[in-house]
Amino acid sequence: MKNIFKYLLIAGAGTIFVSSCHKDLLKPIPQTSVSDASAFSTKSRIQSQLLSLYGSLKSGQFYGGRAVIYGDIKGDQFINETQNLVTGSDVWFGNPTNSATAVINLWAQAYYTINCCNVFLDGMASGGADVVGSSLATNFIAEAKLVRAISYFTLLQYYAKPFADGNGSKPGLPLRLTGIKGSGSSDLVRSSTADVYAQILKDLNDAEAGLPLDYPSGSTQAYNRITRAHRNTAIALKTRVYLNMGNYPALITEANKIVSSSAPFTAASGVPNTMQSDITKVFSLYNTTESILSMPMTTTAGDYPGTQNPLAYYFSPPGSLGGVGNGEFSLNANGIISDPGWTVTDKRRLFIKQSGSGNSLKNWLIKFNAPSPYTDYVPVIRYSEVLLNLAEARVRSTNTIDAQAVALLNAVRNRSDASTTYTVGSFGTATDLINAILTERTIEFLGEGLRNADLVRLLQVIPAKGIAPSKSPSDAGYVWPISSSELALNRLCTDN
Repeated sequence: MKNIFKYLLIAGAGTIFVSSCHKDLLKPIPQTSVSDASAFSTKSRIQSQLLSLYGSLKSGQFYGGRAVIYGDIKGDQFINETQNLVTGSDVWFGNPTNSATAVINLWAQAYYTINCCNVFLDGMASGGADVVGSSLATNFIAEAKLVRAISYFTLLQYYAKPFADGNGSKPGLPLRLTGIKGSGSSDLVRSSTADVYAQILKDLNDAEAGLPLDYPSGSTQAYNRITRAHRNTAIALKTRVYLNMGNYPALITEANKIVSSSAPFTAASGVPNTMQSDITKVFSLYNTTESILSMPMTTTAGDYPGTQNPLAYYFSPPGSLGGVGNGEFSLNANGIISDPGWTVTDKRRLFIKQSGSGNSLKNWLIKFNAPSPYTDYVPVIRYSEVLLNLAEARVRSTNTIDAQAVALLNAVRNRSDASTTYTVGSFGTATDLINAILTERTIEFLGEGLRNADLVRLLQVIPAKGIAPSKSPSDAGYVWPISSSELALNRLCTDN
């Protein structure tokens, strides 16, 4: 019953989830509770309300773990080792039901986050903006809209047909845009996929206009740059959204705002986002300028993903095999790790650990390797993704072997593999270049939750892996069924 109501109810609009000091900024647990009437009465309370939105987003049931994990295990690069339904064996096999743990909990946490954003926006409109002043109000409202946009976008990738299937005309999601503080407000039809995307883009456009260009210099600047939204965050996320919509001209327009025309590629204004020279530092230092938005974790109780949610728990082997996780999913031996184009000298091979030999040989992903309680920062979007988004869009929009696209591809590949440099002459056709970009995406973002979206946005078959069958766009399981909790409460919602 708790999950049924989670996304509809907020335990008092004034629940404060976080404190305001540096590493504890984004704790997703209550620190103080105040009444609904006074939640927006002071600047500190309003700021705490805002920061709690990030806390909800980084829940282990959402972007702190499972939303990312499902994006990989639903694809083709991992093999299930434990056959545990609680940790996604049905997601991997491609047959989750309406009442599956993954289907119910991801839907619930995403809509809970959306509702938190809606309640916050309602509170700002009803007096909170006057309390903090116009400048801060503009920033805070923009951050709330960006978190809401991420939440709706994530839901679309699992519970709705891809945009390419009918140009967005298929059923999308119930589009809730006002806060719900009690029962009796559940009935709402599913808006079309196109309409949900339109709302996501509206939120991101509003966010771009209202977010700060950067955060003040000082000891917390680097931390705030990656854990809170700034203008470049909204722009970067729009490149992802337009990629999944297949709107390549719009993607190019957005990416050009934060990607220079030639290497070394950098953002010329706002946060100086650029590629980190060493890929391993992206997953150890966490606060490099490549990390546009990440979910921070600490060892403080309640400030890490929790039981059976962390990325390292799923992908790293157990301690007996030299890892820090539970060995839930090993890498598919027939997947990207067997691609001869991924050279043995590529530094990203350092994220692969082998165990056993012969028929018992297994490969594991150790990109996330902080031990329990699993404090790896979880990447939401990195600058390398923006570069590859732009590269793909340039080729698809012109159907040519685009020279800048090749340079963008090289920027990502050469960072880890200095032995491979592409030229325009490396590709016989535009399709060859697109395939190289897609391969690079699979290598670069392994374990970061993008694989499922990359397959379904192009209406590609999800390949078979191990004993799990392939899934074509017309097959059950290509997209998930709607949560049984939603269907029980919302009489106007239809299933997939």
